[in-house]
Amino acid sequence: MGMPLVDMKTLTNSIGVTFVLIPAGSFIMGSPLSEQNRFNDETKHRVTLTKPFYMQTTQVTQGQWKAVMESDPPSYSNCGDSFPVEKISWDNCQEFIGKLNQLEGTDKYRLPTEAEWEYACRAGTTTPFNTGNCLSTNEANYNGNYPLKGCSKGQYRHKTVSAASLPPNAWGLYEMHGNVWEWCSDWYGDYPNDSVTDPKGPNRGTLHVHRGGSWNYCAMYCRSAIRLRRAPDFRFDLFGFRIVREFCDIVSLREKAKQRLYNSC
Repeated sequence: MGMPLVDMKTLTNSIGVTFVLIPAGSFIMGSPLSEQNRFNDETKHRVTLTKPFYMQTTQVTQGQWKAVMESDPPSYSNCGDSFPVEKISWDNCQEFIGKLNQLEGTDKYRLPTEAEWEYACRAGTTTPFNTGNCLSTNEANYNGNYPLKGCSKGQYRHKTVSAASLPPNAWGLYEMHGNVWEWCSDWYGDYPNDSVTDPKGPNRGTLHVHRGGSWNYCAMYCRSAIRLRRAPDFRFDLFGFRIVREFCDIVSLREKAKQRLYNSC
């Protein structure tokens, strides 16, 4: 199945998943010792990502899950197809990705690496959140009764919000903070102390990383640098995901554009 070419910066695939192009670049991953509520495994180190990639603008929705899996999500709440899927394990993510790749005749869809996730979440920022030193509940869906110290309290919605209902970050990504936790591809492990290029995490492990916080967690767990971990078969109502699509070279894209189709490179 082909993929319509919207422009070089955005893509929308055959089931309506929209992606934005995240540029290659370098950033400081982790958090400084001065960051409030940081954990010891957030060791600061420079990461260089040598390849751009397309990242889904929202968390995978219930409607998108049903379009690929042809079944209701594992925890189906009848709140609407635009709301994120919940109770998704890392293994469930792999099932979805495998079927989506098969549907579109490619192998380019996958979970983001932990480094890709944080780089995309930060969108050039170095503060605890991509919104600055504080996170408003007008900007993210989390338990607003518990902001970072010195920040204002806000709303506690007690549930998820519809995808793209809150403002995006500077790179056009919605709900990177809060709503539902998002799985990354990496096994959990210690960060390096030195600079690294295109890291993918340990070669083996027992727990996978999840990022971003959720609607019932406090602000400290929504920080850009926070990294928690669970077993790959762990499922809970607060867990969802978003996917990336690997970027094809610019020459291939231009050739496909002439045909008005964007197929796998």
